Amino acid sequence: MLRTIQFLCLFGLFFGVVGAFGEPGQKPNPGIKKSVFGKTAEQKVGDLYMLTNRNGMQVGITNYGGRVTSILAPDRHGTMADVVLGFDHLDGYLGNNPFFGALIGRYGNRIAKGRFTLDGREYKLAQNDGANSLHGGLKGFDKVMWTAREVSSHPPALELIYVSPDGEEGYPGKLTTKVVYTLTDSNELKIEYTATTDKDTVLNLTNHSYFNLAGEGNGGILKHEIMINADRFTPVDATLIPTGELRKVEGTPFDFRRPTAIGARINNADEQLKFGRGYDHDFVLNRTGPGLTLAARVTEPESGRVMEVFTTQPGIQFYTGNFLDGSIHGKGGKVYGHRSAFCLETQHFPDSPNHPKFPTTELKPGQTYHQTTVYKFSIAK
Repeated sequence: MLRTIQFLCLFGLFFGVVGAFGEPGQKPNPGIKKSVFGKTAEQKVGDLYMLTNRNGMQVGITNYGGRVTSILAPDRHGTMADVVLGFDHLDGYLGNNPFFGALIGRYGNRIAKGRFTLDGREYKLAQNDGANSLHGGLKGFDKVMWTAREVSSHPPALELIYVSPDGEEGYPGKLTTKVVYTLTDSNELKIEYTATTDKDTVLNLTNHSYFNLAGEGNGGILKHEIMINADRFTPVDATLIPTGELRKVEGTPFDFRRPTAIGARINNADEQLKFGRGYDHDFVLNRTGPGLTLAARVTEPESGRVMEVFTTQPGIQFYTGNFLDGSIHGKGGKVYGHRSAFCLETQHFPDSPNHPKFPTTELKPGQTYHQTTVYKFSIAK
């Protein structure tokens, strides 16, 4: 009798484990799973939300900085790999890091000399990038705790809200920002940004994920092939501030209208490449109207992974990890070396508040800022 009871207990335990974790090789259940990611110095809890679609693709997001912490995407053999740089725990994001996976605001990219004029008044911002202001200042949206809410399980969707008080980091207006991350069954990570203000202000939101389609920490990205749907780019000065020119890419190392290896011309003797230490430039997208437009397509030849970027924004910043130097140890202790990742940040043009001819980034009371970007993952045919 005792042996029978022991057998039944083991039998039940076995199937309980299988029921919780599935058969070996089985795809995880679709939906959203929440767990504690860590605590800030102020003892605020940072949570991790794991979004899973019906194909087994997964995206990790933390409410600290609205950061994308992981993207597990399949290669041509169906093998999953994490294709974004980051850390295993919240502590890594609390330390010094180059905005891994972060929501950037209030203003993505640079504002010259940390100053702009709006409605006849000059506003002064933190100069946290040499003489310039970068990515929202000393404590931008990447360093605040967002309020998270699970809005859908199928497809999994996570809403993040942050209310930025009037004058925060020098920007005018109380700004209410909502960002919704959705992982579709088409292997798309959809990011929808909306915002409203109670005073005239400027706004340029983006996401700053660092990608390596071979897998994070798995070598360099110079053999990745990229297409950027842009006939022009915004050349910069030595401090990476746009000159105001919209220069044709034709005949330059910035011509990615046809798929080209990232490393094919990155070391050319070109003044713009010298200024950026590689590519760190905004491209003016070829738009034919409102709605989502294909901005870029990247292919990693060995794994076969493809990432396409669609956006409603007028520009996209292409950055090739030029300032990664091996000093950062990421997930599993992996070393993130020089040009071991690239960024494709959909955005308005850098320093737009100081360039009246650029598309405006002004937001007024009664208006709603709304932008959408989609990162779609697939396999090369």
